[in-house]
Amino acid sequence: MNEKEKQLLNFINENPYISQNELAERTGLSRSAVAGYISNLIKKGKILGRAYVIPEKKGITCIGGANVDRKLQVMDEIILKTSNPVETSHSPGGVARNIAENLGRIGTEVNLISIVGDDHEGNWLLDQTQFYVDVSGCQVFPTETTGTYSAILNPSGEMVVALADMNLYTRVDIGFIEKRWGLISSSDLVLVDTNFSEEVIGYIIRRCREEQIPLCVVPVSAPKVKKLPTNLEGVTWFIGNKEEAEALLNCSIQSEGDYFKAAEQIVKNGVEKVVISRGDKGLLYYTSTGEASVILPPQVELKDVTGAGDALVSGILYGHINKLTVDGACKIGVACASITLQSKETVAKHLNKQLLQEMYNANF
Repeated sequence: MNEKEKQLLNFINENPYISQNELAERTGLSRSAVAGYISNLIKKGKILGRAYVIPEKKGITCIGGANVDRKLQVMDEIILKTSNPVETSHSPGGVARNIAENLGRIGTEVNLISIVGDDHEGNWLLDQTQFYVDVSGCQVFPTETTGTYSAILNPSGEMVVALADMNLYTRVDIGFIEKRWGLISSSDLVLVDTNFSEEVIGYIIRRCREEQIPLCVVPVSAPKVKKLPTNLEGVTWFIGNKEEAEALLNCSIQSEGDYFKAAEQIVKNGVEKVVISRGDKGLLYYTSTGEASVILPPQVELKDVTGAGDALVSGILYGHINKLTVDGACKIGVACASITLQSKETVAKHLNKQLLQEMYNANF
């Protein structure tokens, strides 16, 4: 917002029934100029029209990938350059979409902003997601193909390699985000993954910083973390893994001390709270106020690692909006990830608030 818009919004906050004539007198603007500024404020989602109702902050908005996950788990040790017997499954996927569904399953109001192709996969993806997530911020692009993520897993469920076809996401531009800014700005918290372009991600970070909207950034992968700007001021949470932190900082993480040094550097780049996951060794967090700790995960029967990182983020954000401490939020995240690790699905279909509470109580 510019200064005139901020000034008008302050007056409207004081008196939602104030007239445009009175606004013109108090600001020294013409009535037509006030009308123009009011129109802009409505488009930006700052007010909802007469009597200039200020929208309440509500829920979490997740911006980023929504695609179809295909998982191929080999039955025995992989032999290269020949056919390997596998079990195949497919499910709704995409980092932002997965996080949104997890949040919806544990009782959080959540919106998704993403794109899919006008094909069977895209229609199926939105149908499956809308049970737990408001998908009205999504768009179907004609003649485009919905994104896919194909992961090859070893017999114990660990990922060997993954292949992502996400060309569709190049269609998202700043105009696409601007049209949905009213939804974004009325959220308690915004999450963005790095599936969209550098320009779009940078725009979201800048506007959230300017408008003081809490923002969580999830890197998606080591190559895609490079889309993030050097200056991360305005980012409330950065939640990534070892490889993503290494790629972001162009460093090597070997020891526990290296993890904390990396997290500290990300904080110096502007982030308030940094979480770096360490697989079966849990996670560590570091904050701008000097809080730092390691959280170890409970021992569980591993069925599939796919989606565990997304569940971790969901639990942390659930803790954040419920005003838990950083330590408490991270423990909720670990509990949520532990439930997902015991499921062959990317988003555990049996996940709910009660199960999450039971897992947390049993281990923390």
